[in-house]
Amino acid sequence: MNDDYLTELLERVRSGQVTTAQAMEQLRHLPFEDIGCASVDHHRHLRQGMPEIIFGEGKTVAHTLRIMTAMAGKGSNILVTRLADDKARELCQHFPSAEYHGDARCLTLEQKPVDIRGRGTILVVSAGTSDIPVASEALVTARFLGNSVDHVFDVGVAGIHRLLARRDQLAAASVIIVVAGMEGALPSVVGGLVDKPVIAVPTSIGYGASFGGIAALLGMLNSCAAGVTVVNIDNGFGAACAASLINRV
Repeated sequence: MNDDYLTELLERVRSGQVTTAQAMEQLRHLPFEDIGCASVDHHRHLRQGMPEIIFGEGKTVAHTLRIMTAMAGKGSNILVTRLADDKARELCQHFPSAEYHGDARCLTLEQKPVDIRGRGTILVVSAGTSDIPVASEALVTARFLGNSVDHVFDVGVAGIHRLLARRDQLAAASVIIVVAGMEGALPSVVGGLVDKPVIAVPTSIGYGASFGGIAALLGMLNSCAAGVTVVNIDNGFGAACAASLINRV
């Protein structure tokens, strides 16, 4: 349930199209609805400007389906992250209009068009092709949250000329999300080239001494470029949420 839904409901009550009792029934599940396996936060969009997002990893198809059904019943657009493709196929049988984004491991169900509310473009930059799943999660999430998005993939510091060739895109962005594994150097380089907020996402990509992304995380936390902020390892979703708040009008 979002601002538009609530405004329309109040207008319909004022015009007499909906009775007070009918409106109260629609509002009955605010701020949350207990469906047994979960407490669905229908009030989150009103509080934060973005709906509750379903974290798919670890949930059964049955539980995810019940949560999606509750949200769909309130007219919400739905995003499920970290969803395996076999589970996505089952869910799409129940929601034929849903779309599964394989690279991002995300499923979206858009019951109404996504309104672009961002003041500019969120640019997602990945160091290597192996970082694309995390970068794609950021892309899908940022778009779902109402932002214009663009991307530049495979421009890591091992071939810095590839990044420098994209300086026009870097300069045109409002917020930049930089996704990198290995030693995690790319956000520092990008941060030194632009006057925009840079959100760094360390990934778990790398050889043994990368320690599952800890080396990249520490490198990003110690960035010499002022203004670089860092989210958790592989957290493309969290980076997109932060970028969306920065980009909001």
